[in-house]
Amino acid sequence: MEMGNQRRNTIIGIAAVGVLLTAGLSACERSQPIEQVKKEAPAAATQSAPAAEEAKQEMPAAGNEMALMAPESSAGRAANDEGVTHAQQGHWDVAEGHFKKALEADPKLAEAQFNLGLALDKLGKHDEAKAALEKAAGLAPDNTKITESPVLKKHTST
Repeated sequence: MEMGNQRRNTIIGIAAVGVLLTAGLSACERSQPIEQVKKEAPAAATQSAPAAEEAKQEMPAAGNEMALMAPESSAGRAANDEGVTHAQQGHWDVAEGHFKKALEADPKLAEAQFNLGLALDKLGKHDEAKAALEKAAGLAPDNTKITESPVLKKHTST
């Protein structure tokens, strides 16, 4: 049990780093001086675990969507979470493999199915991405992080 908590805390920490990196990139896009970005970043690093979890789950703008974490009860959680880590680093080809492994372990894991669609989209495999994203929406019709996601809408609008 203690090992599980350590792993979860590590994953939350990694997610927080991803949020910090995204915030830093956003600041760069707004042409803020780098000194300002450096001053803002440490404050975000001191967030509590629930605040980091909440920040990670916010739906970003189209094109900047983040992969979703799997529920603790899922057999595919470890592989999905490894894929999320690679996705946050922009390693979409590696992330794709982890999301596929997660789906082998838990074929009904909507988050992994969504993440696979997101990875396929980032890799330019749009027909496969559309199929994966539609399947994710079918697996979790009440999950608005999936059903209302800009990447799903991009692939399903005509």
